[in-house]
Amino acid sequence: MQFWNFSTAAHTEADRVERWRRALDNRSLASGEIADHSRFFGIAAAIETPQQTEYVYLSSRSQQIEFPGLPNDRAMLMLLIEGRGAINQKGKSATPLMSGDFAFGAPRSASILTMDEDFRALIIRLPREILAQRLVAPVPDALQLISGDSSFAAIFADLLTSVSAKLGALTFEQFHSLELALIEFVGTAILSEGDTTMLGGVTGRRAGVLQRVARSIEQRLGEPDLKLSDIAAANGMSVRNLQKLFEAFGKAFSVYVRSRRLERCRDDLASPLMTQLSISEICYRWGFTDPAYFSRSFREQFGASPRGFRRAPHLYQTPAREGPTLRRGRPKGPELSDTALSMPSDGLGDFLHASEEADDLDAAGREPREHYLPVSPETVHWGFFHRNLAPVLKVRSGDFVTIECLTHHAYDDYERMIAGDPAAEAIFEWTTEGQRIERRGAGPMDASICGRGPGEGFGVHICTGPIAVEGARPGDILEVRIHSVEPRRSANPDFLGQTFGSNLAAYWGFHHQHLLTEPRDREVVTIYKVDCEDGPATAQAVYNYRWTPQTDPSGIIHDRYDYPGVPVDHSTIEKIENILPGIKIPVRPHFGVIAVAPDHDGQVDSIPPSSHGGNMDNWRLGEGASVYLPVAVPNALFSVGDPHASQGDGETCGTAIECSLTGRFELILHKRSQLAGTPLTDVNYPLIETNDEWVIPGFSHPDYLGELGQDAQSDIYHKSSIDFAMRDAFRKVRRFLISARSLSEDEALSLISVAVDFGISQVANGNCGVHAIVRKAMFDDADIAVEAAAPVSSATAP
Repeated sequence: MQFWNFSTAAHTEADRVERWRRALDNRSLASGEIADHSRFFGIAAAIETPQQTEYVYLSSRSQQIEFPGLPNDRAMLMLLIEGRGAINQKGKSATPLMSGDFAFGAPRSASILTMDEDFRALIIRLPREILAQRLVAPVPDALQLISGDSSFAAIFADLLTSVSAKLGALTFEQFHSLELALIEFVGTAILSEGDTTMLGGVTGRRAGVLQRVARSIEQRLGEPDLKLSDIAAANGMSVRNLQKLFEAFGKAFSVYVRSRRLERCRDDLASPLMTQLSISEICYRWGFTDPAYFSRSFREQFGASPRGFRRAPHLYQTPAREGPTLRRGRPKGPELSDTALSMPSDGLGDFLHASEEADDLDAAGREPREHYLPVSPETVHWGFFHRNLAPVLKVRSGDFVTIECLTHHAYDDYERMIAGDPAAEAIFEWTTEGQRIERRGAGPMDASICGRGPGEGFGVHICTGPIAVEGARPGDILEVRIHSVEPRRSANPDFLGQTFGSNLAAYWGFHHQHLLTEPRDREVVTIYKVDCEDGPATAQAVYNYRWTPQTDPSGIIHDRYDYPGVPVDHSTIEKIENILPGIKIPVRPHFGVIAVAPDHDGQVDSIPPSSHGGNMDNWRLGEGASVYLPVAVPNALFSVGDPHASQGDGETCGTAIECSLTGRFELILHKRSQLAGTPLTDVNYPLIETNDEWVIPGFSHPDYLGELGQDAQSDIYHKSSIDFAMRDAFRKVRRFLISARSLSEDEALSLISVAVDFGISQVANGNCGVHAIVRKAMFDDADIAVEAAAPVSSATAP
């Protein structure tokens, strides 16, 4: 079995729609009208099993997709995983489809699926003979609706939704078992949910009776002396009436029973669970009494002897997986759906603004201005992004902003990182009466079902902002230049003027499944002192301690370090000092989170990075670097947080040296109309630039909120892999070289292999990151030169 996949992310913006059409054509589908080309994306995956059953997964924007008429020997089942639309067929009225609905049939003429919104669908095309041998009722010759409202259909929809995410990982034997379940589902659904058309029109009633008869036969296939009279008696029918019933559908009882027995034998011969049984034992198991007759019949029906069929390769092997891993991210469930999480009146009311545009700024004075944004409970949002957050500052393109950022790990050592600092004390304030900042994450305000407080854990970073950039509109690029980075010093008289940070070896770290010594479920906090006074800045470990269960002021016990911000009672921990002796770590201060607001309903978890930037955790985002962020919402709504003193590529234990910092930024808006012919023409991802390099981040799912549907903020923690991130980084750097440097694909492929360095950015954030580094020294004209947008009033911005 060969797995095929496609993503428009691999192609330039100008080519994406055409490439999508070609990809669909590759799967014998056609794309019709597409409403919006500017923000188009499409993801497709497909695999065909040895039994010639084809699975095709699609995820894309609203559009029309044409299904050609099927050959006489094929049938189709489609599940609409997510979205809303309708199927149009010649001579029939449109059939509405909602999330969870199925369409089934063997249409001979073309049909058109019209999707009204972003959608995900799984299309299964399979041999009609497989259905015909089990589905006694005729296969309808047009696509018919099987409603997803019934519990049975909903259960099977959940199964196929999971299958759609694992098409490339399933074995042949697993697909074979799935196909058996699929056929049983279709038969049961048609019998219980189908109308007379699906049951064969005027013969519908008889088809329903025959379907029930077939089920009673299934239960007794192993009886070697099974007779027509036995089945007639079991179903309260005369032998003559039952015989006529089979004849009405062109079947004979004896032929049907033999065919079903042979299929059961074939299933056992292909199954690794039956390898201990001999061919003769399988023959007897399903009611045959003569092995020679069985062998001849098997060869006639399947074109191979039982022995030859068993020896044929039936398994598509996949690498062994390790045991289950604890992950972050919001759990699934109706009580934690996006609807439940999007509660502006509960925890966000003070933040949201009614208009999607910031008020116009005074148009007078076009010189760049200096702003200072201190950290405070009024200027931060904790653990989430939201496209409707009210800006705490409004700037023009070209303005400079000095922004204070506070680490969310400061409570790991209150005395060193919070005490005496009024802003930090206010932000982390938590008493038995409540929290100063109530919402701490993108989770539900009532998170008691998760054993947490409002929002907690589903997003963790303290982000300063958002900042509205006047005139910014979707499709523009916001350039963020980092001019300087300074540490935030302790205000506690005992540590006055010193700087500290915390590193946590957490349960979500890569290491946690690979610990050598007991206890293997431990989590360890290491406190570092950062010396920025003389010579190159370095960090030295002060002490560490193992996490012990902590009871927060609300009375909730935290057995694990499940949420940064929980007060740590140092009387309950054992500090180990004199650790990492003689080791000074060269620091490279940077900001783990740099983001514009994503265009998504409701709160968005701050942990997984995506096309809006976010928690990229790339240490190159420090002094002297720039990052280009695609604007997704009016006024951009820029935020920064998660300050780090130092981090290695990979961030393998789950965190860096988490250390409060202050940065001076320059915000430059590049209007979409000015990007043509520049290296930014095709940038729809966060692009990092340093003095010497372009750094192109790849993620397992580059736009996971769009790709993974309504459960994206849960699924991203389960569907991420370094392989996917490497693929995305490769696709992006190839695109960058073709688009920005005008190379041919062959030229780009050679250059990537001999001169581009790939590295693992992080494996800690749900959406794994791999970056590609393109060294500027290779090119004669290496600098990105794009004209910045002139400061304009938002009232006149296009």
